[in-house]
Amino acid sequence: MGTALIRRFVSITGVALALAATALAAPTATAPIAAPEGQAAPATLTVLAAMSSGWVRNFNPFNETSRLPSVREFIYEPLVVFNSMYGGRPEYRLATDYAFSPDLLKLTFKLRDGVQWSDGQPFTAADVAYTFDLLRRFRALDTLDMGNRVAAVEAVDAHTVVFTLKKVNTSIVFEIVRVPVVPRHVWSKVADPVTFTNDTPVGTGPMTEVKRFTPQVYVQCRNPNYWDGADLKVDCMSFPQVRNNEQLLTAAAEGRLDWFGAFLPDIERTYVAADPKHHRYWFPPGGTVAIDINLNSPSRGNRAAFRNVNFRRAVSMAVDRRAIVDIAGYGYPEVNEYASGIGRTYQDWVNPEAERQYGRYAHFDKNGAQALLAESGFRDVNGDGYIDNADGSPIAFDILVPTGWTDWVNSTQLVAESLNALGLNVRVSTVEPASWAQKLISGDYDMAINGLFPGETPYRSFDTGFHSRYSGKTRFAPTRFTDPDLDSALDAFVATIDPTEQRRAMDKVQMIVAANSPYVPLFSNPTWYEYNTRRFKGWFNADNPVARPDVFDGTPERLLHLLALEPVKGQAAAAAPPIPSAGGG
Repeated sequence: MGTALIRRFVSITGVALALAATALAAPTATAPIAAPEGQAAPATLTVLAAMSSGWVRNFNPFNETSRLPSVREFIYEPLVVFNSMYGGRPEYRLATDYAFSPDLLKLTFKLRDGVQWSDGQPFTAADVAYTFDLLRRFRALDTLDMGNRVAAVEAVDAHTVVFTLKKVNTSIVFEIVRVPVVPRHVWSKVADPVTFTNDTPVGTGPMTEVKRFTPQVYVQCRNPNYWDGADLKVDCMSFPQVRNNEQLLTAAAEGRLDWFGAFLPDIERTYVAADPKHHRYWFPPGGTVAIDINLNSPSRGNRAAFRNVNFRRAVSMAVDRRAIVDIAGYGYPEVNEYASGIGRTYQDWVNPEAERQYGRYAHFDKNGAQALLAESGFRDVNGDGYIDNADGSPIAFDILVPTGWTDWVNSTQLVAESLNALGLNVRVSTVEPASWAQKLISGDYDMAINGLFPGETPYRSFDTGFHSRYSGKTRFAPTRFTDPDLDSALDAFVATIDPTEQRRAMDKVQMIVAANSPYVPLFSNPTWYEYNTRRFKGWFNADNPVARPDVFDGTPERLLHLLALEPVKGQAAAAAPPIPSAGGG
């Protein structure tokens, strides 16, 4: 279970139950790894990277449904980690450089000399080429769609690998490095790599040795042949099974976790107050959360209103984003008042001209919103107290939100209240997450709260949200707003490696989105991250903002974070106190 689900399952009720709990009667689920006689106990970092009802041994890095949360990065090191907090700055790992050919159709990586697999065999370009051939032969493994974008992968020599692309795409480098490279000498002997559970993994990452594995806890320890071993100060990582929010909150408050991430209401009281000296958190901004407006609404009256840009602008102006952040988000998110919704994460990319021309529509101004509606002909035609279209057709719509996603439910309720105060007939409709996603894809909705994909640059958010090739095909592109000029600008961004040309393209993207207001950005969702300084130091935080700090699968920067940590003298060897078993369901 990923961060989105962890944060949404933690409720106020859960906080109360957790704080009321004491040690559970069930036997402990973890115990320190014993050190050989005469040696110090290993410095063991206790991590919650996912919730689980019981761990199942699966170290297959290509398995998207049941792989363990510690496989990528910690067992299989990436070629490069692109630091999303700093515009995709490359942090070289297995590779030492990469470069595009002049025609941008070839991408060459130079690999680091002297890297070994954890079993002592050399890591070479042949392993990289083999991995991508594996994806070609077993398409179920190719979850990043490399087969449709990469024509060939060639190992030129032991330390040079060349990717030939089917068409120019300068952003594909960010996705190529997310493919875990596996050892040819191991995987070439596997009959079915799709179902292979890889029980005893061989990797290039820092934590390859599985020292213990039970449904309640598993422990990975240092790679004896790790190329960057001098920078690795943590000996082992322990991954306890945490079933539910009550158990998580108890474990966190009692100091049993070193590194985790969760939405904790009133975190100062529920977590920090339990150990103010050591319990810390940092919530840097992540991706944009917004209200999507369906320009192809099934309702004729709603559709007519939604297709009027001044109506969309008025909706945006009516929303008090600060109140949403403070009330629904406990102050954790960052208000997003950018005209295009680009968000603070990409501050360096902001187009000031788009802000100058259209920024007022992204700021709370109820009177301005009412005036804009009136100027555009929207009024109460039939005297029922609600604003209609100028021709008298009614405007009445629901805002969809997934059931149980409490922070989003509360945010949506505040949006609806703001629009009601404007004179619009609006309700909140909670539906099961699967139904919510399906309605966004099928277009069977009016408005809905949603999130955009973050990436190393703003390109991924805007491309997956507004390029016509995605419109109505994924839940991330449900507005049905398309514009040929916007498509061209997005395509231009990835058709060059010239920073000036890319900025020009991104400026145009922002200008088009800001001018059309196809959605209502609300806030930049936090990156959920809590940590305990009692046993380890070197944590990323607001005073040490090295990279995105969360520990979840899907965050390559977590490798950099692990390598920055070191034990506090006299503390880490003892390991975190064990987490009691959750017992029954």
